[in-house]
Amino acid sequence: MANITFKHNPVTLIGNEVKVGDKAPDFTVLGNDLSEVKLASSKGKVRLFSVIPSIDTGVCDTQTRKFNEEAASLKNVEIITVSADLPFAQRRWCAASGLDNVITVSDHRDLSFGEAYGVAMKELRLLARAIFVVDTNDIVTYVEYVSEGSNHPNYEAAIAAVKAAN
Repeated sequence: MANITFKHNPVTLIGNEVKVGDKAPDFTVLGNDLSEVKLASSKGKVRLFSVIPSIDTGVCDTQTRKFNEEAASLKNVEIITVSADLPFAQRRWCAASGLDNVITVSDHRDLSFGEAYGVAMKELRLLARAIFVVDTNDIVTYVEYVSEGSNHPNYEAAIAAVKAAN
């Protein structure tokens, strides 16, 4: 498993580490309208899963806004922000921010995504910051487990991976 810290304290990740070349694990999360969202919900598109601890923090806000900007120029790509925030909090944040190129989904109910992708932090019941790119055939083509939860991911490498997978 990846070694991750959150605010410089080591955390235990639950689940299996995902690697490039793996078949993308399935999951069930909730959309902002409480509908179930699964990997197959975006079948046939390249997906960038932007995993964040909480939409209401500065780095997470910046990360979501950055990928929203990039999404406007990408074809056949879905940018999906995943957090353990409640769907209501995500919906409120989306409405207040005016962003419309990313989809936010909640892993609050079951930590299904967190466990499937090895990003659920046992001590905090939050998700560790990470990026996963999945191609149209559901193969993982890019993985970044951000080593410190308060750091930014490598935006340029993630977008390059999306373009290469498309």
